[in-house]
Amino acid sequence: MGQQEKVATSLAGTVSEEISASLTAVDAELARRYPGDPGTRQPVHTVYVPGDVFEPGTLRSWGDQALAALDEHAPDAASFAAVLGIPEEFAGPVHDRVRAKLEREPVEDLRIDFEDGYGPRPDAEEDEAAARAARLVSEAYANGTAAPYMGIRMKCMEAGVRDRGIRTTDVFLTGLMEAGGLPDGLVLTLPKVTYPEQVTAFVQLLEAFEKVHGLDAGRIGFEIQIETSQSILAADGTAAVARMIDAAQGRATGLHYGTFDYSACVGVSAAYQASDHPAADHAKAVMQVAAAGTGVRVSDGSSNVLPVGPTAQVHEAWRLHYGLTRRALARAYYQGWDMHPGHLPTRYAAVYTFYREGLEPAAARLAAYVAKAGGDVMDEPATAKALSGYLLRGIDCGALDTAEVARLTGLTRADLDAFASPRRGDLTVTAP
Repeated sequence: MGQQEKVATSLAGTVSEEISASLTAVDAELARRYPGDPGTRQPVHTVYVPGDVFEPGTLRSWGDQALAALDEHAPDAASFAAVLGIPEEFAGPVHDRVRAKLEREPVEDLRIDFEDGYGPRPDAEEDEAAARAARLVSEAYANGTAAPYMGIRMKCMEAGVRDRGIRTTDVFLTGLMEAGGLPDGLVLTLPKVTYPEQVTAFVQLLEAFEKVHGLDAGRIGFEIQIETSQSILAADGTAAVARMIDAAQGRATGLHYGTFDYSACVGVSAAYQASDHPAADHAKAVMQVAAAGTGVRVSDGSSNVLPVGPTAQVHEAWRLHYGLTRRALARAYYQGWDMHPGHLPTRYAAVYTFYREGLEPAAARLAAYVAKAGGDVMDEPATAKALSGYLLRGIDCGALDTAEVARLTGLTRADLDAFASPRRGDLTVTAP
């Protein structure tokens, strides 16, 4: 070991104590505002179905229509891969997993829409549709046919539709309570938010509902839909979306980008409204930075080019959707919207190819980090966190299997969880 070094200090112990005392409020603020990712599953997409269209068999119908589209327009792995440009070595595994997903769990997140997809209706009609939605959601969770996440998008908090949005939320939530309680996968989406005060008002609504029913404070969370320029840059020049997250008081679970409303808001012509437009990239970059570390997830928008018609037209729409989804994934937007059953094959193909292409490199880097074996990349704890999160997202959506990840990394699911979300507890790795 050599000669033992003499350790000397110059400062009294009180200096450290005084500094720590001066930062107590900052420490508390950091913990409150930036708790980190919640460590729960994030769906790869959200499907919107109008409130009057949703039926008990809607989810299965979407899966069956997606499978029928595959059978008609790309009946085998080779043809599907050729359309999308999937590398040959991944063609079979991706195709097989996509079909299995469409048979087992075609939709990961369903939003029953009472906003743009539903429109203005007589109050009695919307009341009945909201009550029906609550009944069907409760029945789906009870009989095992529900998507992992389900809920509604109500009308926004602007003056013209505010009362209607509040009432629909109340009718839906009350219906769930009367049918047995709020499901764990419940998600609400607040659209067209322009001012943080509208988020505060929605929090007030949920607080009132929780008190009436004796629910734990904060039990009901919600997503904030970013569809207006004012939600990105406020009149005073501040990033309003960051203030909206704060206004949610810990209830915000996601920021969802509204491709077409936002594009129209900033003057983009209809022909150029898309999730890869520079205006969309700017909005989502601001959302991403505002949400970083808060535990609020960011979702990309949708493509309105539907894969319908003759095969050549379907293939063109598929290539567009696949490319946009892969582009979003590379930019760390792990969720998007799907507007048509024909989008499901390319949603899962893009997601599964993304994770299967990166499986072995990510697993090797994480295993080397754990074993302190080095390699040609010097990784840090933050990178290990990102690598674990990548593998976990792949497992959650069905792109990867827990067993193959364990074989390649030597890590258990609990190990991966600990790396990806250390706030769950002390990091304990069982691998050597």
